[in-house]
Order: sequence, then C-alpha cells, then structure tokens
Amino acid sequence: MRALIISVNMGSLDYEAHAEEFQMLAQGAGAQIMDTVVVKRDRPDPALFIGKGKLQEAVLLADHHDVEIILFDQALSPAQQRNLEREFKRRVVDRVLLILDIFALRAKSHEGKLQVELAQLQHLSTRLTRMWTHLERQQGGIGIRGPGESQLELDRRMIGAKVKKLRERLDKLNRQRQTQRRARLRSSTLNVSLVGYTNAGKSTLFNALTRAGAYAADQLFATLDTTTRRIWIEGAGQVVISDTVGFIRDLPPTLIAAFRATLEETIHADLLLHVVDAASPQKDEQVHEVNKVLADIGADHIPTILVYNKIDSTGLSPRLERDEEGNVVRVFVSALQRAGLDDLRTAIVESGQILESNTFHDENL
Repeated sequence: MRALIISVNMGSLDYEAHAEEFQMLAQGAGAQIMDTVVVKRDRPDPALFIGKGKLQEAVLLADHHDVEIILFDQALSPAQQRNLEREFKRRVVDRVLLILDIFALRAKSHEGKLQVELAQLQHLSTRLTRMWTHLERQQGGIGIRGPGESQLELDRRMIGAKVKKLRERLDKLNRQRQTQRRARLRSSTLNVSLVGYTNAGKSTLFNALTRAGAYAADQLFATLDTTTRRIWIEGAGQVVISDTVGFIRDLPPTLIAAFRATLEETIHADLLLHVVDAASPQKDEQVHEVNKVLADIGADHIPTILVYNKIDSTGLSPRLERDEEGNVVRVFVSALQRAGLDDLRTAIVESGQILESNTFHDENL
C-alpha cells in the first residue's frame, strides 16, 4: 500500500531514532513509503496537529504520488484525525493505530488475538464517544431528533458487550495460566523470562538456548505471543524460559493494559534476561524504555542480567562482566552465531543458586 509519512519533530533529543523507528513500523505493516514530510513544531495544532502550510505541502505530495494512506508518527485526537482525513481525502493512521494494526497482523495464539481485539475496541470506544459529542449536546430538533443519540448508544452498547466478553475469555485463560504457574512453582523450577526492546534478538536467543523454532525476523514486533520452553542446564536443573513481546518507546497505554496478561510471565519470573541490541546506537535509550515498562507492570524488583546481543556486528567478543560482589551483571553474546551462550548459561546457574540461597535464608529467619 503506497503511503506518505508525516514525521513531526517536537524538539525531542531522540527525534531521529523516533522517526527511524516509525519507518520500520510502517514497513512492518506492509507500507510502501513514497515520501516523508518532516514538520517542526513546538506544540500540536489543536485542529490539525500540523500547520496549514505543511498540510498543503503534504496534500500536494499525496496527490503527486497517488498514495492510498497517510501515516502520522504521533498520536492524534479523534478531531485531528477527522480533520486531516477531510483535507487529504484519504485514510489517516496515527502511531497508535499503526501499532495496533501490526499487533493484529502478528498475533498468532488465541490469547494474543483476543488481546489485540480488546485493545482495538478500547481504542475505538474513545473515538466513538468523541465522534458523536456534537449530537449528544443536542436536545432534538429538525433533522437531529434521536437518530444520532440512538446510534451512539447502540454503538457503545455493542462495543461494551464485546469488550466484556473478551475480558471474560481472557480472565479464563489467565486463570489457566496461573494454575500452570503454580505447578511450576511447586516443582521449584527456575523461571527465566527474556525481555527487551523489539528487534533486539530475543527470539533468536530463545531459539539458540532452547533449540525451539520460535519465529524470528529483522523487524519490529516479529513475535507477540509468549513462548515457553523447559530446558536442562547443568548446575541449575530444569529451567523454564519464556520469550515475551518486545517493548517499544511510548507504547500506547491501551496496549500495555491489554498485554498485561502476556507480560505476566515477566512479572512472575525469578530472573529476567534483558536482551539489548549491542549494535544499536540507541541501546541506552532502549534499555531505559524497557525499564520504564518493567516498572509499569511491577517487574522492576526482579533480578536482571543485561544480555548484549548481536556482538558479531560490533567487533566485541563474548564475555561476562561482574559487579563488585562478584555477581554477573552483563553477558555479551551473539545468538545468531551461538557465541557466548556458555557464559549466559553460567550466569543463569549462578543467579539460580543465589535465588535459592536467599529463599532458604528467608524461610529460616
């Protein structure tokens, strides 16, 4: 689908990374990017987000390239989206909708699809409410007696009923997962979750550690569903490893809420392996973004090891680094070339032993 990107620079220091990330999101959704309009603004215009001059330039470019869709790299209000669509005479998709679309495209499991549908409906419900407010304020009159209000209430009721049904089904799946988790806890199995920014190579590392066949690709949100495997590591015994959805800066709040169930594998892990793309110029910012989401979901207290992946692209060699107390804090690996995996297994074993020792100490206080 031919697309025009409108990229808005609001003066943030990481604008270049933000713009590049949005391009990857657009390509991941299947867009053929014909051109990009860069707009500099201190604050959004209430009606159009961008100024009228840049809007006219963008409309001419959209007509010139005969694009089918406008991709906006910021979150738009319902009014802004409607106004822009009226000007462009084309569908306008903002950052939130684009991420939702990619999630809908990539979700494979039953639960993943339910979570995406719930997030989409929650997003749509906010648009519906504001879309019809001009009718809500009217108390009848020629041409507006009832139908607008009735349609609004009907739409709200249908979406509300669907949301309730989806939540009930997700709650049921969540209870089943909790039962499975309790069984794992009773067996004293070490639970390890891979977390990290999207496209950091988590699924490739997961496959390398577990010899699984989880889908891995050089794209944002290549996988959305949590995949879990049980493996044997000498010195640690049975270890359950989970590969979770990748994080991204400014993840829409509705998605954090909808995917909380998926991320619960992270919340209940004994150890987190925070996978970092060692070759990314934005790796420090990405680590910060992941840590923010971990704090949001209540997982920031879990012991964490930073795993710098893709060292084959950086010239770094496999190694592990320890803190002043001798505990492993960083491991450098190449999941693609399976380099440094023994160091990573060593880190998992040592962390498991520390956790077991702390648990024994707490139980005997």
